[in-house]
Amino acid sequence: MPGWSGRAHIERALDGGITNRNYVVVCGADRFVLRVCGDRTNLLEIDRMREHEAATRAASLGIAPRVIEWVESAGLLVTSYIHGRTITPADLASTDGLAAVCAALRKFHASGPLSGDFDAFVVPFLHREAAVSCNVAIPDEFAAAELCARQIAAAFAADPEPKMACHNDLLNANFLRDDTQLWLLDWEYAGNNDRYFDLGNMAVNNDFDADADEALVLAYFGSVTRRRLARLRLMRIMSDFREAMWGVVQQGLSTLEFDYVSYAAKHFDRLLSNATTPGYRRSLDDAATPDAAPDT
Repeated sequence: MPGWSGRAHIERALDGGITNRNYVVVCGADRFVLRVCGDRTNLLEIDRMREHEAATRAASLGIAPRVIEWVESAGLLVTSYIHGRTITPADLASTDGLAAVCAALRKFHASGPLSGDFDAFVVPFLHREAAVSCNVAIPDEFAAAELCARQIAAAFAADPEPKMACHNDLLNANFLRDDTQLWLLDWEYAGNNDRYFDLGNMAVNNDFDADADEALVLAYFGSVTRRRLARLRLMRIMSDFREAMWGVVQQGLSTLEFDYVSYAAKHFDRLLSNATTPGYRRSLDDAATPDAAPDT
């Protein structure tokens, strides 16, 4: 790093990462976050050039930390350090939390396409190919999950929307609040996708209930329709399919101490449970039916 030689040192490791290793680095009076990427993360559909593109764009929009340096050959990303706190799922589901998150998401979604896709209807199957290449057994639940994914994809295709630049990994650990605003972190899965994936991904990863789902749709769009709510709920299922298959691939990739088998099983169980509720078929019908007025 230019200007770091003899001056910089690692202050501490940051806990919580399940793909990469993250550190706080001190150089003089300044602090930075150093991300050291995991091995063969391209098999997780991570494109490091696109990550850099998305992180830089998000920073320019004022919703992410500033990118200081990116060393592609070494898998290193350095960003500014934000002194804040990770917010809880309850914080995210609050009126203020939803308003802040949706303002940031709308800004990024409207910023124009990125250089590549992260397609919710394609990625789980790419993960399957990657897992097979790593000699990881595919769980029996994959067949039922695949059927659901095909049904959901058909419903969305009946009334398609253009892909938009999306974050695609809205765990509560990827939000940070300081004294002034909410920040979005970790853009490594960013890519062009259906915007409802960001909404469904955030809802399911933060255990939103039915009321919180409706509040999220209202905060993002300004009004709730059956189509919008159905698409969010169906993308909760697609998010779990993607997370489950991510956990399967990681069993053949990661060297971190993390129980990826249980992680995959948890997400398979939840997606199949949600796909067997009485409202699932109704959501497929509602998602395929255009609203009286187009989405804005």
